[in-house]
Amino acid sequence: MSQVKSNLPHWDFSTVFPGLESPEFEAGFQGAIDAIAETVTMFDKNQINRLDTAVPVDVDLVNLFDAIMNRFNAVDEQIHILEAYLYGFLTTDSRNTAAQARHSELLPHLSQRSLLNTRFTAWLGSLDVELLLEKSAVAREHEYMLLRAREESRHLMSPDQEDLAAELALTGGSSWYHLFNNYTSQITVDIERDGQKETLPLTAAQNLVFEPDRALRAQAHQAVLDALADAAVPLAAALNSLKGETLTITRRRGWESPLDMVLFDNAIDRPTLDAMMSATRNAFPDFQRYLKARARALGLPKLAWYDRLVPLGQGEQSWAYTDATEFVMTQFGTYSAKMRRLAERAFSEAWIDAEPRDGKRGGAFCMGLRGEESRILTNFEVGFSGVSTLAHELGHAYHNLCLARRTPLQRGTPMTLAETASTFCQKIVENAALKTAVPQDQLIIIDGVLEYATRVVLGASSNFMFEEKLFEKRNERELSVEELCELDKETQLASLGDALEDGSLHPYRWAYVPHYYGSTFYNFSYTFGLLFGLGLYAQYQDDPETFKSGYDELLSMTGMGNAADLAARFGIDIRTPDFWEASLDVLRADVDKFEQLVDEAA
Repeated sequence: MSQVKSNLPHWDFSTVFPGLESPEFEAGFQGAIDAIAETVTMFDKNQINRLDTAVPVDVDLVNLFDAIMNRFNAVDEQIHILEAYLYGFLTTDSRNTAAQARHSELLPHLSQRSLLNTRFTAWLGSLDVELLLEKSAVAREHEYMLLRAREESRHLMSPDQEDLAAELALTGGSSWYHLFNNYTSQITVDIERDGQKETLPLTAAQNLVFEPDRALRAQAHQAVLDALADAAVPLAAALNSLKGETLTITRRRGWESPLDMVLFDNAIDRPTLDAMMSATRNAFPDFQRYLKARARALGLPKLAWYDRLVPLGQGEQSWAYTDATEFVMTQFGTYSAKMRRLAERAFSEAWIDAEPRDGKRGGAFCMGLRGEESRILTNFEVGFSGVSTLAHELGHAYHNLCLARRTPLQRGTPMTLAETASTFCQKIVENAALKTAVPQDQLIIIDGVLEYATRVVLGASSNFMFEEKLFEKRNERELSVEELCELDKETQLASLGDALEDGSLHPYRWAYVPHYYGSTFYNFSYTFGLLFGLGLYAQYQDDPETFKSGYDELLSMTGMGNAADLAARFGIDIRTPDFWEASLDVLRADVDKFEQLVDEAA
């Protein structure tokens, strides 16, 4: 069954507002801005900020607290719908100047909303939260958020210092990050293809790793290294400055380290991280087995860096879009009627934008819109990877469906738990496809599974080690380009071992991975998300009915408890390596099957 790209669906936002120029949108936009301004006035009138003396938790204060929480929930609902609506235009048409203008107009008001959070957190630090929980039903409904806010209040500077830090960030950290984005987007790479010289953007040259011609891949890889070497000095300055700023702010706010701050943001603790990292280190040899088997599949003694992503041939199943939608709905139905209905709604009510086109951003994502509705962006390409991506993003939509009965302040899910449903749904579809696929198709499907797992387990572990050591060294002084390159290779070697050709490590990953510049330790959360989802899938396979009875409730509470407490409700202890080892056993079985298929095809 064939499917031309022009028939791939675009999403529909007209059920929210008729258009950017409509009176309905204007009313919604102005309503959100007015609601934020009214909340600022409310805060000023009631002196909502850090107070030098304790405030009695009397009837008046409880009423004020309840009013603030109810207002926050209402305002955040308005803002979220407005942002999602604008994002729907911005991500599918980069030339939509009207959407860009309205989004730019909204940004200062979003900054105001963010400052209200800081003021509210500081105010809560002045209150007896336990007494507030006793006296307010609204407080009890948001207990986890309040306890986190109280802890966060202990890591706030004075109001003046927080204001200054926010203002300086615009010309400090944010500027360095913008420099990284702007500078790397303008890096060009010279290659020769079919006897013709070409100058490509950095990302286009990096994408040549998917080309079947190994000589072209090798040439492009070396050209990328040369281009990054030429650009390394300002990028090293940006990275040193950003990490230096993070260390300063971390210290000023009373965190022991940047990692402790990030663990708090991700709702996990050190014992959980240590248990997961211990299990992942034990699995390094298994991922190395996969890379060595991949080399055999390509007829190579060992993989070079540029061989890791090249496709392993074509499968027999075409997986056009209509095939993908039917297959996903059918397999979701094997889990539950509720999950199938979610997929049916997404396909029939135009929640999905699947057509790749000029001006549309790459990749894929899912965003909650309102109530039980989500919107999904993907750039569908015929093949099983397109099916897998669709299932993954619909898993996020299922998570949003389960969260819909919670308030906006109860829905704030950390990155560590955000991949729970998406990983689970992806695994349902992948396992179903493997049962009926011929060996070559099985090889392609499992290769896709393991490539992603290698990236977010082995690769993320390497990134984590790099960033951890970078902070240690940056705490003493700035690092040179040469030192950054050596540190990058050292931490790659620790995870890859002898799986790649000698001299094949990438010394300039630090110069193009955006997460190093835009976030702190934006790596282990992906590992956690994948392994937590796989661990839950393993439990589902062991006892499907017991699992189903609690899974939706777990998904609905991902913003209402830390990861360890939520897992404990499922009888899972994530502070010991056993759970993580069981998750990794799912991937070890995939490696075993991959090796078998490669050797049988030889």
